[in-house]
Amino acid sequence: MYNLKKGYETAKEYYAQYGIDVDKVLEICDKTPISMHCWQGDDVAGFEKNDGELTGGIQTTGNYPGAARNAEELRADIEKAMSYIPGELRVNIHANYLEADTFVDRNAIEPKHFANWANWAKEKGIGLDFNPTYFSHPKSENGTLSNADDKIREFWIEHGIACRRIGEYFYKTTGKPCVINHWTPDGDKEFPVDTLAPRLRLKDSYDRIFKATEDVEGVIDGIESKVFGIGMESYTVGSHEFCMGYVMKANKDHIIMTLDTGHYHPTEVVSAKLGAIFAFSKEVLLHVSRPVRWDSDHVVAFDDETKAIMEELVRLGKLQDTHIATDFFDASINRIAAWVIGLRNTRKALLYALLQPVEMMKKLEADGDVSARLAYTQEFKAAPFSIVWDYYCDRTNKSVGLDWLPEVKAYEKDTLLKR
Repeated sequence: MYNLKKGYETAKEYYAQYGIDVDKVLEICDKTPISMHCWQGDDVAGFEKNDGELTGGIQTTGNYPGAARNAEELRADIEKAMSYIPGELRVNIHANYLEADTFVDRNAIEPKHFANWANWAKEKGIGLDFNPTYFSHPKSENGTLSNADDKIREFWIEHGIACRRIGEYFYKTTGKPCVINHWTPDGDKEFPVDTLAPRLRLKDSYDRIFKATEDVEGVIDGIESKVFGIGMESYTVGSHEFCMGYVMKANKDHIIMTLDTGHYHPTEVVSAKLGAIFAFSKEVLLHVSRPVRWDSDHVVAFDDETKAIMEELVRLGKLQDTHIATDFFDASINRIAAWVIGLRNTRKALLYALLQPVEMMKKLEADGDVSARLAYTQEFKAAPFSIVWDYYCDRTNKSVGLDWLPEVKAYEKDTLLKR
C-alpha cells in the first residue's frame, strides 16, 4: 500500500492552487446522506407470505446463491455491506418487506409490521425511507391507482394512506424525516384509445391519499415517472409529463419530483433535467441506477452520467436539496458486492464532483471566457481524485481499494452459501 497520508498531502497541494479546500470537501461528501435500498439483498422478493412472482415490469435476472430469506438475514447483509461504504447512509425499504406471523394484505399494513426495522434503524442512528409496493400482487394485474375498477383502486388508495402513516412512524422513531417514493407500474402493452381517463384516476388517487393524511408529519413524498416497462411498452399512466405536472400543480413542500436514471428514453439523461426541475421545485428525489438500453437497474457504475449528475448538483448548489437514493438489483453476482460497488461508486462520483473549482469556472463563464471554461472542465477529468478517495476510505475505516473484496467473499463462504 502506498503512503496514503503523503499522497493526500500532495493532492491537497494540487487542488489548493485552484482554491479547493480538500478537507472541507471531504466533510461535505461524508455528511451527504445516500439512501441504500434494501431490495438488492433478496431480489425484490420481500417477506409477504404469499410466494408471489414479481410483476409490474420488475424483473431480476440470475440465481446467485445467498439471497436473504428473512428480515434478520437481510439486515445482517445490509450491515455487512455498510461496513465498506463510507459516508452517511440511510436505508430504503419497500412495503412488502413487512414482518408478520401471518399474511397481511397491502391495505392493512401498520407501523407494528415494521417495528423491527424502525428499532434497528434507531439503534444504528440511521434514517429510514419507504415505498408503497404497487406491484407483485393479484390486484395489480390491470393497474393500481389508475384502475377502472373502483373497488380495486380503493384498495390501492388505502395502501398509499397506510404507507404515509408508516413513514410518519419511521420519522417519530428515528428522529429523521422519511422520504416516501410513489411509483405505479400502471400502463398498457398496446396504445390505448383513451389516454386521459387513467391519468385522471391516478391524479384523483394521489389527491385522496394526501388529503386523508394531511396530519402526517416528517414525511417527504416523491412522485416517480417512467417512460415504459415490460408489459407497458406503449403507454405509461405515470409518465414524466404527468408526474411533473402533478408535483407542480400540488404546490406543496412535501410533494417533490423523483428522477430515476433509468426511467427515460435512451437519449435522455437525468443530469440534463435537474436545472429545469429546480427552476420550479425546491427539492428533488434522485434514484441512481444504471440503465443498459432500458430500465434494467444495473449496479451503479462510476460512469459519465453518474458523474455528470453529481457535477450538476454541485454546480447548481442543490446537493443539500436532493435526496439521493440507489435503486438497482442484480441476482447474477454476490449481492453484498453489488451493494458495495454501487454505493461506493455513487459516493465516489459525488466526491469527484466536489473536487472541482466550480466558482472559478462560473466566473469564467460569466466573463464570457468559454475557452478557459472548456479547458478547466477537461483538466479536472485527470486530477488526482483517486488519491483523495483512497485517503477518505482509509480515514473512515471503510476499506481502501479492493481490500473489502476478500472479506465479502469470506462472508459469502461462511454465511451466504450456508443458507
